[in-house]
Amino acid sequence: MPFLVLDGLDKSFGTASVLRGLSLNVEKGEVLALLGPSGSGKTTALRLVAGFERADKGRILVDGADVTGLPPERRHFGMVFQHYALFPHLTVGENVAFGLANRKEGKAETARRVDEALALVDLPGFAARRVGEISGGQQQRVALARALAPEPRVLLLDEPLSNLDPTLRERTRRELKAAVRRVGITTVLVTHEQEEAFDLGDRVAVLQGGVLHQVGSPEDLYERPATRFVATFVGRASALPGVLEGDGAVWVPHPAAASASPVRWSADRAPEVEGMAPGEPVDLVVRPESMAFVSGNDPRSLAGRVTERRYAGPVTYYQVALSAGREVEVLAPPSAAAVGDTVRVAPASQGPAPRIFRTLPLPAA
Repeated sequence: MPFLVLDGLDKSFGTASVLRGLSLNVEKGEVLALLGPSGSGKTTALRLVAGFERADKGRILVDGADVTGLPPERRHFGMVFQHYALFPHLTVGENVAFGLANRKEGKAETARRVDEALALVDLPGFAARRVGEISGGQQQRVALARALAPEPRVLLLDEPLSNLDPTLRERTRRELKAAVRRVGITTVLVTHEQEEAFDLGDRVAVLQGGVLHQVGSPEDLYERPATRFVATFVGRASALPGVLEGDGAVWVPHPAAASASPVRWSADRAPEVEGMAPGEPVDLVVRPESMAFVSGNDPRSLAGRVTERRYAGPVTYYQVALSAGREVEVLAPPSAAAVGDTVRVAPASQGPAPRIFRTLPLPAA
């Protein structure tokens, strides 16, 4: 049985439904990242697990035991908050020892646990320092050491790197990843940063509007998104209109002009497309690296014009306005094209396969 189980969690605040039927399993020692935009319900889910909020419906199990009704102090979880909540008037060691206040252990045992916790986060010898004397990244690790000192069953991380500048965030993320892997503790991380979720999480659960869209490895989410939201929220992608063919594996773009000829593109079908009839309108979501500039004799190619060019070191992102009426983003070398160039694009021989989804309904007038 999974070590941590979220079983059908519902949560509303007043008339606002924040979580709807959230079910997740986390294996012992696994790091699960909850990823989603603001208001997706990920922080509420973490607070339900921690015991700071009570679910309207559903259960939370830890190692087979139901902890749904237990207060936070009886769940034996550790938590690192977004703002760390360190005490500036205490030393690093005293901050870490604060997590052991309820253990009523002797000074020697407390000091031993503090030293062990600081060693786990690669801060040995920092116990006597003041919080104001160490960097933001080191403060984050002190907060982690404080959460780990009582030897919790589950570690909960609430946007732990959001207050750091980009350079420090990347270095601290590496340090945090090493510390969590070293301890081997079951961990749930909340973040809105895809790179953070992909780097730290063994699996990533994508939430939107209180609903779980998909849970899987970073590779699964990026290469085989289950829903259109996952396809467009995770990574960069373009959506093109088309028509579903009989075998379901081939997509035919819709030309906007009568003079334009449709072309056939091979594609993977998302689960929502199963059961759709041939000839129904669909949308094709494609990654920039799955598109390429090609010669005019490629039978799969569509004509367009480069409208934007964003240099990104060894590669460049090109925005191409297609004659068929939509725009697509292409990843190519910096010298591949210039703004204003007339080009032809087609699926590349590498990169994730284009993914077919149901056409979004038109907005109400």
